[in-house]
Amino acid sequence: MYKVFVNEKRLSLTQTPELNVKHIKFDGSHSLEMAIEFLENTALNAANIYGENLNEIWEKFKSLFKEIEASGGVVYNKKNEILFIHRLGKWDLPKGKLEKGESIEENAIREVEEETGLKDLILDQFINQTFHVYVERNGEKILKKTNWFKMFYNGNETPVPQIEEGIKKVSWKNNDQIKSDVLPKTFNNIKLILEDVQKLEHF
Repeated sequence: MYKVFVNEKRLSLTQTPELNVKHIKFDGSHSLEMAIEFLENTALNAANIYGENLNEIWEKFKSLFKEIEASGGVVYNKKNEILFIHRLGKWDLPKGKLEKGESIEENAIREVEEETGLKDLILDQFINQTFHVYVERNGEKILKKTNWFKMFYNGNETPVPQIEEGIKKVSWKNNDQIKSDVLPKTFNNIKLILEDVQKLEHF
């Protein structure tokens, strides 16, 4: 199963239909374009494309976009708080685009360091990938894949926002603050990764 967010609305690609959302049987690009059109231009909150060959559906979906890869981190401190950045009125996790010749692990560490000012981060483990689509100013359609890693920071430095990237604040948040402050004002992909990292802690 793949989950892709289009305008913060979920498009799921599956082998069997999701009965509680609008589902469309895969018949090539037409069905995918129809689902995207529904999510972009109607009040529909979610859509599902299904078919037996999930790999074929995914490859056809990707062919509709220019692909961009990025990496980021869910960073914990000694108090078990998570590090968030605040940009464009939303709480987010630090992340950024992959540079040529860079591994996704190097990418994740570099972006967290740049956006928060913290050094000596400890990379723990891979969490998951998230996907969302958007349109560039020139009209080009982008599919962005972000690789997420769990990290730790054991230092005592105060995080500093990367102002030139539009980041206004960097804050550590405990579980109660995440529920009250972050979740009402963040992206659906971030909610997914926060759920996924919590699952890791139970294994």
